[in-house]
Amino acid sequence: MTLHVRPTHGLRPLLRRPPLPSFRGKLHDARTATVIGRLLAVAVAVCFATGLISHYLQQPPEWLKDALPSRPVWGYRVTQGLHAAAGTAAVPLLLAKLWTVYPRLFVWPALRSVRHALERLSVAVLVAAAVFELFSGLLNVAQWYPWPFSFVPVHFAVGWVLIGALLLHVAVKAPEIAAHWRRRSAGTLAPAEADGLEVGGPEADALEGTDRRSLLAAVGAAVGAVTVVTVGQSFTPLRHLDLLAPRHPDHAPQGLPVNRTAAAAGIGTRAVVDGQWRLRVAGPLPYELTLEQLRAMPQREVTLPIACVEGWSKSARWTGVRVRDLLMRAGAPPGARIRVTSLERRGAYRVMEMGRGYARDPLTLLALRLNGEELSLDHGYPARIIAPNRPGVLQTKWVARLEVL
Repeated sequence: MTLHVRPTHGLRPLLRRPPLPSFRGKLHDARTATVIGRLLAVAVAVCFATGLISHYLQQPPEWLKDALPSRPVWGYRVTQGLHAAAGTAAVPLLLAKLWTVYPRLFVWPALRSVRHALERLSVAVLVAAAVFELFSGLLNVAQWYPWPFSFVPVHFAVGWVLIGALLLHVAVKAPEIAAHWRRRSAGTLAPAEADGLEVGGPEADALEGTDRRSLLAAVGAAVGAVTVVTVGQSFTPLRHLDLLAPRHPDHAPQGLPVNRTAAAAGIGTRAVVDGQWRLRVAGPLPYELTLEQLRAMPQREVTLPIACVEGWSKSARWTGVRVRDLLMRAGAPPGARIRVTSLERRGAYRVMEMGRGYARDPLTLLALRLNGEELSLDHGYPARIIAPNRPGVLQTKWVARLEVL
C-alpha cells in the first residue's frame, strides 16, 4: 500500500478569518474618536457631578443631613438644570462616538490576548452603562418608567459603574488619546486595529480634515438643537423654544407645573375640608392648628423656585407661616430637625426629614398661598412646604404633621 502525500505550501491556519465587512469611511479613526470622546467625557463628568449633588440632597446620609446648605436659594435649580441639559446633549455625542468606533467590532482575531479580552469587556461595560444612564434619564424626564426596579437607586449605582469604566478606558487608551489630542490630520490605525478597515493614503489626507470638520459641525449642530429645544424648562429665558421638553414652565395651574396631582396621590377633597383638617405639630409642647388659625398667624412672602429632579424649574411667590415659628411654639431646641408627613397614604416621599439648616432658615415656609392665590388642591392645599435649595420631591404637599426630632 502506497501512501501519497500532497505537497503543501504552508500550514493552514487553525482559525480562518470570516468574511468581514470593509469600511470605506475615513472618519472611523483615532483622531475623530478622540475629539468626540473628549466632548462626551465632559458631558458625562457634568452629569456625574450634578447627579451626586442631586442624590445627596434627596437622600443624605445621617452625617450630612444637618450640613446641607440652604443657600444659594437657586443652587439646586442650576445643578439639576445642568444635569438634565448635559444628559440630553450627551445623547448625540454618544451616538457619534459609537458610529466612529463601531468598525472595531469587526477586527480579527476578535480576542488577541487576555489583555485584549479584558479591554473589550471593559468597553462593553462602558457602552452599556452609558446607554442605560442616558436613555433611562431621558425616560425619567418624561416620567415614564417601563421597568420593574426603582429608578433612583439603580440610576445612582450605574452612574458609579459608568464613571469607573470611563476612567479605566481613559487609562488604557491614554497613549493613543495623547497622540491624537491636538493632531490635525488623521493618523493611520495600528495594524491590528486597521484589520478590516480601508485606511486612506496620502491622497485622501487633503480631504479628510474637511470631512472631519463637517462631521464635527453636524454633531455640534445636533447637540445645540436638542439642548435649545429642551433647556427652556429650567432656563426660562428660552422657554419659548421649549418644544421637546415634557414640561413648559408657563403651561400650568397657578403659573407653576405639577408633577404629581392630588388624584394621583389619592388626595380627595374630603381629606382637606377646612373644618376637618388639622396641622399637628409634635414636640416638647405639642399642639394642633386649624387652617383658619394658620391663616391668622404672621404671614411671610418669599420668592423661591421649585426645581424638580426631572430638570424643570420655575420661581414663584409663596405666602405662609415660617417653619421656625411653628417649631419655636412647639418648644423645639435650636438644633432640631423635623419630620414632615403628608396626607398621602403611600409614596416614596410621603414622609420627609428636614435638617436644622433648612428648618431654621427664615425662607422656609409652610405655604398657604401661591402667586397671590390660595393653593390649589394639586399644588398641596391646604398647606405645603417650600424651602430654598431643595429638590421638588422634598417640597412636601398636603402637609398633615410636623414632628420635632
